[in-house]
Amino acid sequence: MTTSSITDRIVRYGDLQPCKTAFIDAHTPGSDQKENFTIIGGGVSESPDQHVHLSDKIGFNIGAAGQPPKCRNSLHTHTTAEVFFVLKGRWRFFWGRYGTAGEFVAEEGDIFNIPTGIFRGFENIGTDYGMIMAVLGGDDAGGGVTWAPQVIEDAQAHGLILGENGVLYDSKKGDSLPHNVNPMPLLTEEQLKDIPEVPAADVIPGYVARYWDLMALAGKKPAKVIGPDALLKDRPGFEIDFLTRGSIADEMITSDQHTVLMPMRGHWKLRWDGGESVINPGDTSLINPGESYALTPSMTGESSLYRITATDDPAGATWLG
Repeated sequence: MTTSSITDRIVRYGDLQPCKTAFIDAHTPGSDQKENFTIIGGGVSESPDQHVHLSDKIGFNIGAAGQPPKCRNSLHTHTTAEVFFVLKGRWRFFWGRYGTAGEFVAEEGDIFNIPTGIFRGFENIGTDYGMIMAVLGGDDAGGGVTWAPQVIEDAQAHGLILGENGVLYDSKKGDSLPHNVNPMPLLTEEQLKDIPEVPAADVIPGYVARYWDLMALAGKKPAKVIGPDALLKDRPGFEIDFLTRGSIADEMITSDQHTVLMPMRGHWKLRWDGGESVINPGDTSLINPGESYALTPSMTGESSLYRITATDDPAGATWLG
C-alpha cells in the first residue's frame, strides 16, 4: 500500500464540494440554502450536479448536510439506516407526517440513529452555519428517499419536478420531463397509514446518544455506539464506535472490513505502513480491509472520533430485536 493511495482516501473538510440543488426542495423557501455533500459512495442526491468525493462501494455511504441558521431539510423517509452526528451547530430533528409527532435538539457531538420508515426532517437552530455528518446504509443508500406528499407539491410550485426515475427537472432552467418519464407519484392515503407517528418517548431513549455521555464511556476503551450489543442496538450493515484520547493505544490495528474514521474534536495522527497524516474535525478517512493503521491524538486537549466499520449484515430497516 503506497502513501499516495492512503492519502487519496482522506477527504478534507475544507475540500468538501457542496451541491445546492441535490433534492426536490432546493427552491422551496426555508430549504433553498441547504448544501449536500457526498463523501463516500453515491449517496441519495437527486441531482446530476452532485460531486462524489470517493466512489468506493463499502457497504454504506458517508455524506453531510450544511445549512445556515433557520434552514431546514424537508420531511422524507429511508428504507435503510440514516445516522447523523452534529459536527457544528445546534440542530432540531423532527419527525411524523407533518413533522409534529416528536422532536429533540442535538448539540455538537450528539448522534441520532433515525428509525427507518418514519418521515424525518431537521433544521439548523444555531446562530452560524452548521454541519451534520451522515452515515447511510447500503451501497446505494437504500435506493434514495421517499418524500412526504406536501414536499413534492411545494417543490412543483417553485419549479422543481421529480421524475419517477429519481431525477430532478428544473423548469427554471428550461427542463421538462422526458416524454417517457412520469412524475414521481405521491404516496396514497393508504400508504401513508403504514408510516408510523412515533412519540419522542419511543425514539430518544433507544436512538439518541449524547456526546458527553460517550466521552465518559470511552474514557478507557472505545464506546460501542451502534451495533447489536451497543448503546443504540441495531444491525444496519455497519457498526459505530466512539474514541477518545484514552480509548486506544498508539499501536497498529487491522480490520478485515472497510473502516471510516471521522474526527469530532481535536487532531489525530493517523499512521500506516509507509506514511502518516493528521486528520482533523470534519475530515473523513477510508481504511480498506487488511490495512493496518494506528491512531493517536497529535495535540493536547479534547479529542474524540467516530469510527464506522462495515459488517456482513445486510443493509435494511432498523433492527428492533
